[in-house]
Amino acid sequence: MVYTIEAPLTAERVRLLKAGDSVEINGTIYTARDAAHRRMAAMIQEGKALPFDVKDQIIYYVGPCPAREGEVIGSAGPTTSSRMDAYAPALIEMGLTGMIGKGLRSSAVIEAMIKHGSVYFGATGGAGALISRAITAEEVIAFPELGPEAVRKLTVKGFPATVIIDSYGNNLYEQGKERYRVI
Repeated sequence: MVYTIEAPLTAERVRLLKAGDSVEINGTIYTARDAAHRRMAAMIQEGKALPFDVKDQIIYYVGPCPAREGEVIGSAGPTTSSRMDAYAPALIEMGLTGMIGKGLRSSAVIEAMIKHGSVYFGATGGAGALISRAITAEEVIAFPELGPEAVRKLTVKGFPATVIIDSYGNNLYEQGKERYRVI
């Protein structure tokens, strides 16, 4: 079954999602990769406001390709999430409810997700051109000098993802390994 969820993503909705659920996301999400996360971490340390209020928001770890003529955005496949693990717990503590990427997450990120109620969605690596079709609008809102790593506000409709780690710590990667473990 595929669940349709609206972004921003409330804490109440996060608690209903379970590892393994397929979702289609509609609404507003934000993008940020390594360089943008580093800058936002510095802003937090300096007591400055972030480029957007992270409460109840979803960050997609992506550095999209430039759009071709007539397109909203170029290929927009997920980036390896572990590169944001040093920064994610602070954002989760500030109210970030969702992250989209690919690959494993650290125990510190998972602990923050459980404590504060956040979910990690997986997007299919290598499917950036297909994923970009779910993006109906994009706007650079911070750090334009970072090019593809600038923070963007995206409007999405039917953005396909899978709940990899839910707010209870259930982890689809771990469940999969257990399911197929040979004794």
